[in-house]
Amino acid sequence: MSGPTNAPSLYRHRDVVPVQRALISVSDKTGLVELAAALAATGVEIVSTGSTAAAIRAAGHDVTDVSAVTGFPESLDGRVKTLHPGVHAGILADLRLEAHEAQLDDLGIAAFQLVVVNLYPFVETALSGAAPADVIEQIDIGGPALVRAAAKNHANVAIVVDPDDYDEVVAAIQTGGTPLTLRQKLASLAFEHTAGYDLSVSAWFTENVYDQWQDDAAALDEDILEEFDAVIGDTLSVEMPFPETLVIEATRSAVLRYGENSHQAAALYLGEGGEGIAQAVQLHGKEMSYNNYVDADAAVRAAYDFAEPAVAIIKHANPCGIAIANPKAPDAIASAHHRAHDCDPISAFGGVIAANRPVTLGMAETVSQIFTEVLVAPGFEPAAFELLSAKKNIRLLELPADYHRSSLELRQISGGLLVQESDTFDNLDSSTWTLAAGDEVDAATRADLEFAWKACRSVKSNAILLARGGASVGVGMGQVNRVDSCHLAVLRAGDRAAGSVAASDAFFPFADGLQVLLDAGVTAVVQPGGSVRDAEVIRAAADAGVTMYFTGERHFFH
Repeated sequence: MSGPTNAPSLYRHRDVVPVQRALISVSDKTGLVELAAALAATGVEIVSTGSTAAAIRAAGHDVTDVSAVTGFPESLDGRVKTLHPGVHAGILADLRLEAHEAQLDDLGIAAFQLVVVNLYPFVETALSGAAPADVIEQIDIGGPALVRAAAKNHANVAIVVDPDDYDEVVAAIQTGGTPLTLRQKLASLAFEHTAGYDLSVSAWFTENVYDQWQDDAAALDEDILEEFDAVIGDTLSVEMPFPETLVIEATRSAVLRYGENSHQAAALYLGEGGEGIAQAVQLHGKEMSYNNYVDADAAVRAAYDFAEPAVAIIKHANPCGIAIANPKAPDAIASAHHRAHDCDPISAFGGVIAANRPVTLGMAETVSQIFTEVLVAPGFEPAAFELLSAKKNIRLLELPADYHRSSLELRQISGGLLVQESDTFDNLDSSTWTLAAGDEVDAATRADLEFAWKACRSVKSNAILLARGGASVGVGMGQVNRVDSCHLAVLRAGDRAAGSVAASDAFFPFADGLQVLLDAGVTAVVQPGGSVRDAEVIRAAADAGVTMYFTGERHFFH
């Protein structure tokens, strides 16, 4: 729809707008009484709704109920309160235009110069695990309409959606009125507020509606269920995780010192409802950098892939050591760190460490002897924290207690985004593997193969990981061919390659890469299989007397 047809010459300039009338309707009552007191002291008429009006009145200030303005009672359990011309005409009238002013007079409607609104707590309700009906009831209708109307008409109206802005607005009113620059800033914040709110609602529907349909279908009889699966289930199972419009909502948490390089600006944004490295609490150390966050995220991904006590050491987003320990072992997390560090002590210098158990004094004593950029864990024993915090440069981060990987992963490309399901495919249990060459291995070797196969998921492709005793001993990562990755893993392992097991994140296209591992003394191999030359690779393993398993699915990590 087009705007007013009046020529620009008919507009009357309005910079500072005195405030005579305010509409207040807030879910978050923070600072409400103080705001009402300040407005009352300057003679501002306050119009309000429901519980907001009750709170203002209880504080001893005059307030006009919105129903007195609309001539219509608040109805439908509060769903309809402000959706009325008596309210919206008073907000949307552009008083730079004489025609708008005259129409308000003819209609007997008074203008508002201030609107204070914040919205129903939809996000908080959704995150609380409330029933869908209760979540839906927190979808605000009148509130966003008020906010958008006032923001659109910021030439005449100041819109406030955040209690943190109350003091600045009150100060302006007390000195004569709100200046245009302030109203423009508030309008921008208001549109951000409603946009983020709508995104949250859309994201909740995307995440929950298909699950609800599945639940409903499960309650149907067999014939209807088959029809549901045939007509709806097959398509929605693919389409629902990837909606036509991708909803991304994030709030800026910090402006970082710089990005990947010192000439690049960078900032940290927090995803709504996220529980990852971005939400970790920094307990000590220098400000986190862009690269610190990238490496810490990779470290947490690697360490938290294991149920056992585990430690991952990361350098430039690649593991230079991963190890687990028996949960019943004395100081298991310290043991896991010690063995992860032994994989590649040179690369571990200046690395980022993640542990999936609280850091003990024993682990801290070892870490304190090694230059480390970041140590992230679900907690720190008091003695461990005291020791580590004596080192001013190490950054200590505590993960949220309910850390979990997102079900979807996003990556920016030029002109768009790629979205995929996270790699949580469960082919980690060796009982599901196929024996392709050699004899079945003993329990200890099988455990090492399972560890290696799980650990290589955190290594950039092409990935080769050698392991022994629940610890990596050599890692070949990110090479442009698998043969080079095999050479690198063997080189880093040195003498420890002999007697180790190996995992390859994807199939061996030729036997040459496998031969590198065989020549180094690897005793067992796990890989996906699926190459057109599988027979050649199997024959090489069999000729060397080495056991090889196929998992049936690869684990690329680009």
